[in-house]
Amino acid sequence: MGISNIKQLYSEWKSLQPLKPEDLKRWNDKFKLEFNYNSNHLEGNTLTYGQTKLLLMFGETSGNASLKDYEEMKAHNVGLEMIKQEAQDKERPLTESFIRELNRTILVQDYWKNAKTPDGQDIRMQIKVGEYKSRPNSVLTATGEVFSYASPEETPAFMTSLVDWYNLEADKGILTPVELAALLHYRYIRIHPFEDGNGRIARLLVNFVLHRYGYPMIVIHSEDKSNYLNILHQCDVEAGLTPSDGANATLNDILPFVNYLSSCLIRSLTLAIKAAKGESIEEEGDFDKKIAMLQRRYSDKAIEKSSRSVEQARSAFFELAVYVEQKISGLQKLFDRTFITNTPTWNMARKINTPNPDEPIIQSHILYTKSKEYGFVEDIIRLSKKSQVDYFKLKYDAVTFHFNHCRYAGDNTFDFPFCIYIQYLSDGCEVSCDITSDSVKLSYNPDVLAEEGKEYMDTACNELLKLLEEKMNDKSPEN
Repeated sequence: MGISNIKQLYSEWKSLQPLKPEDLKRWNDKFKLEFNYNSNHLEGNTLTYGQTKLLLMFGETSGNASLKDYEEMKAHNVGLEMIKQEAQDKERPLTESFIRELNRTILVQDYWKNAKTPDGQDIRMQIKVGEYKSRPNSVLTATGEVFSYASPEETPAFMTSLVDWYNLEADKGILTPVELAALLHYRYIRIHPFEDGNGRIARLLVNFVLHRYGYPMIVIHSEDKSNYLNILHQCDVEAGLTPSDGANATLNDILPFVNYLSSCLIRSLTLAIKAAKGESIEEEGDFDKKIAMLQRRYSDKAIEKSSRSVEQARSAFFELAVYVEQKISGLQKLFDRTFITNTPTWNMARKINTPNPDEPIIQSHILYTKSKEYGFVEDIIRLSKKSQVDYFKLKYDAVTFHFNHCRYAGDNTFDFPFCIYIQYLSDGCEVSCDITSDSVKLSYNPDVLAEEGKEYMDTACNELLKLLEEKMNDKSPEN
C-alpha cells in the first residue's frame, strides 16, 4: 500500500532541496511540536498541545501538569535531537549503548511508579533509567490473558541480535526505509527491553531510520492510538505470541504495520513538500490548537494572592524542597547528624536570615518545627495538608536543611545549615535561599513555580557545595 506514492512523493521532496531557511524552520517547528506531543501523549503524558508548545517554543509552563511530565517532554525533545544527530553519520552502526542512552535521556532519572504484576496485583516498582529490565513486564490483555515480552534473562541476547540484524539489513539495502523502520519498531517492542519508555523509544527508532535515509520523519497521532495498537496486535497474531516469535518477526508477519507507517509517511511527505514550496502546512484542528494555546498562555499571568493560590504554591514549594533534599542527600556522609525543619511565618517583618539591627524583629509564629532524619520533607507535606490555617495570611515559608558536626574537620568541626525560602506576595511569590543574594519571582501557578524554582535550586545547590568545600578547607586540621 502506497509504495509507489511514497517513491513519487520522495522524488519530489528531494527535488525541492535545499529548503529556504524560513520554510525549513516552519517544517522543523511543526514536526518537533507534533512528534513530541503525540509520542508522549500516547504514553499518558498529561501536557496539552498548548502546554507542549509553550514549553518547547517559548520555554514557558502553564496549567496543572506534573513537573515530571514537563521534564519528560523536554527530555523527549533532547532524544529527538539525539536520533537526528546519530542518523547523520550513515557509516555509524546502531548500537545497544545508544538505545540505552536514549532511554536514559527521555526518562531523565530513576523514579518509582505504580505497576501491576503479571497476575494483576498492584505494586510499586523503581524504574532504573537506561538499564534493561530486571523483572518481567508482561501485560494483561482485555480478555484477561497474559501477553509476555522477553524475560529479563532473554533481553540482553535479544537486543544484541536486534542491532546486529538491523545493521546487516541496512547494509544489504533490500528493505525499503519504511519496511526497515517498521520491522525495527515491531521487533523492539516485542522485546520491551526497558521497564518504561519502550513505546517512545520505538517511535524514535522509526524516525532514526527515516531521517538516515533522507525522508521526513513521521508522527503517530495520539487520537489514533487504538488503531495503532490494534494493528500491532494483528501483527502479534501473525508473528506468533512467544517473545522469540516477536523478536524474529519477518516482513510478511507485519504487513499491516508496514502499511500503517506508509500512510503516516505519505502524510508527512505531503506536508513537507508543502513547506518546501512555501505553502501553508496547517492541518485540520491547528487553528483551534492555537486558540487554546493562546488562552492558556495568558490565563494565569495575573493570578493574585488568595488562600487557594498560596496553598497550591506552598505545596509546590514543598515538592521543590523534596527535590533539594534528594539532590543534597549525599552530604549526610560528611556530617554526624542531619535533619530538616520547616518554619511558616505569618507576621514576620523580613526574612530570618537577613537581620537588620536598626529594625526590630517581629517574632514569627511557628506552626510546627520538627526534626527527623532525611525524608522529613515528605512528612512536612503530609502534615501541612492537615493544618487548618488561613493561607492568605501566610507571608513566608522556610525549609532548613541542618548538617551538624562535620566529620572531616577534626577539633574544628562545624555545623552547616542551608535554608530555602518562599515569600507569598500580592501578585506572585519569590523563591530564595540563604547562601546567595539572588532570588526569583514567579507566578502563583504551581507548575511555573516547580519548573523555574528547580532551575534556581540547581544553581543554589552548586553554590552550597562550593561554600561547604571552602569551609571544610578552612577548618581542616592541616590548615
